[in-house]
Amino acid sequence: MQSLDRALLCAALVFDKKAFNVRILDVRRVSSLTDFLVLASGSSDRQVQAAAESVHLGLKQQHGLRPLGIEGLNEGRWALIDYGDVMVHVFQEPVRQFYDLDGLWRDALEVPLPPELAAAAQAGR
Repeated sequence: MQSLDRALLCAALVFDKKAFNVRILDVRRVSSLTDFLVLASGSSDRQVQAAAESVHLGLKQQHGLRPLGIEGLNEGRWALIDYGDVMVHVFQEPVRQFYDLDGLWRDALEVPLPPELAAAAQAGR
């Protein structure tokens, strides 16, 4: 599975748990840390945990992929799942605004969401 495909799958999996404000950033030209960042928001500890678990279990069950690391899952304010080439950050919205990864990575290219995910985002799914 290619990095972009993995990032798109991660976005779909967080949408499955009603995450919102989902963005995929291509950071390959501005960072050597990873290729793609998936940023998403949840409205509660439980929703952040559910979205992060959806990514973790989805990639494990569907593709046999295990993350290099998982942070913050128990607290549910900000969860990070690191697959090396893709990092998924799921935040409660106030935490996302405080740390402003969207602003930190403003020079990254944003990957357009596929039509089915964009429609879900528009519908507030």
